[in-house]
Amino acid sequence: MSILRHLLAASAGTAIALSYVELGLAQDSSPLAHPQPNNSHRSTSSNQRLVQSQVSATPQSDSAPASLNPSANPLLFPTKPQEVKVQNLQQITLKQALELAQRNNRDLQVSTLTLEKSRAALQEALASEYPTLTFESDVTRTESASSKLSILRQSSANSAALLNSLQNPISTTFNGTLQLSYNLYTSGQREATIRAAERQVRFYELDVERQAAQIRLDVSNAYYDLQQANAQVQNAEAALLAAQRSLTDAQNQERVGLGTRFDVLRSQVQVANANQNRIKGISTQRIARRKLSQLLSVPQTVELAAVDIIEPAGKWNLSLEESIVLALKNRAELEQQLVQREIYQQQQAATVASGRPQVSLFLNYNVLDVFDDGIGATSGYAVGAKVQWTLFDGGATRAQAVQQQANIESTEVQFANSRNQIRFQVEQSYFNLKSNEENIKTAFLAYSQAEESLKLAELRFKAGVGTLTDVISTQADLAQARVNRYTAILDFNRALAALQRSISNLPDSKLSDVP
Repeated sequence: MSILRHLLAASAGTAIALSYVELGLAQDSSPLAHPQPNNSHRSTSSNQRLVQSQVSATPQSDSAPASLNPSANPLLFPTKPQEVKVQNLQQITLKQALELAQRNNRDLQVSTLTLEKSRAALQEALASEYPTLTFESDVTRTESASSKLSILRQSSANSAALLNSLQNPISTTFNGTLQLSYNLYTSGQREATIRAAERQVRFYELDVERQAAQIRLDVSNAYYDLQQANAQVQNAEAALLAAQRSLTDAQNQERVGLGTRFDVLRSQVQVANANQNRIKGISTQRIARRKLSQLLSVPQTVELAAVDIIEPAGKWNLSLEESIVLALKNRAELEQQLVQREIYQQQQAATVASGRPQVSLFLNYNVLDVFDDGIGATSGYAVGAKVQWTLFDGGATRAQAVQQQANIESTEVQFANSRNQIRFQVEQSYFNLKSNEENIKTAFLAYSQAEESLKLAELRFKAGVGTLTDVISTQADLAQARVNRYTAILDFNRALAALQRSISNLPDSKLSDVP
């Protein structure tokens, strides 16, 4: 019999049944059934319709609404309280949350921009394969004081000649140079620099992939945390209703002489404690909503709410050994270490090549014209080759090569360390997954037993053969069993998400189009 039928069958558990439907727990008889794409297997009882009428409708579209996109201006800085006041509570599914993360998450955007920067750096490195053409020109007006003094001395006897001579020391000159140069031979430095830039692009492609996988895990955990906070609030409300009902029963028993003042006082304490738990749960719920909103970078005035029901997110059919091998094949972090090693190798080759012969060709074309000298512009050219070879630099090049070799060896050590860490992550997630799978089955059984126990305790109390203490105790047991049930399901989902993150590159686990 399903959990929902157990709840509706309890003669004294109407309020608890209502709250349990509010939790949105899966009502399939199998606790680990794979989630179905439709709702045909769910009950449409009057209680459930009542709950659904009290909340906003589930989003009909699978895509997240565009209204959840942040402002196009990343430098937006709110200065008024109404600009940060929450005005809209938007319900979203986990699928929509992951879509929003792909569109809006700031960390992923930074990784993507870094990738674009590395691609521009590659284009800069490729430019060294082409010649360089430069043009330089200047116009100079010169008036020489020494020339003027010499002319004045020679022409002091003839004032007319003096006036004519004063024009000679002043000259205006135009000089223009066009230069074409090309590095013909670099001893492999140019090729190594280009290969290092290419591998740097690959490194940041993998970093985008790594960041996307981590964001998927963070968003999934934040969504599950919000689901758990919602369940805690609803569980606290159900416990409060049950405590209020027990208080009413105790007061009725006291009025007819079948109960005591002690029972009434104890029921009042139970109501107060349940109300405190409800208030704490609401605070936790609000924090969880803001955490999810922050991860998804939604507008300042929007707050997110989880709409998915609490049910197992799927199954894991691979063995532990198969999972470990698949993780070692798929993880971007391991390939990043290998790519970084290649980058250091190419940088080392470029460093060594910088101390070897470098051959370049050049062609200069020059134009010179002195204005007002009665002679036209003249031109000339120069063609040649230049050889540069650093014969001695005090050991600087060798020291740089040794540093790059240390970087290479350090990357190899980091690769081994990352490999061991990835194996541990897979094993940890796998063991957690299996233990929570068993916990779900146990929690189903414990909840059914706690519900039946409460039913009997209430019937015994009403018949006068039981005590209020028994009712309060069984109510606490039922509340704990309910908590254990959704906690086991959510812990199972967290372990599954962590296992998917540990392996990465699964068909449905990518947030990025980068291979």
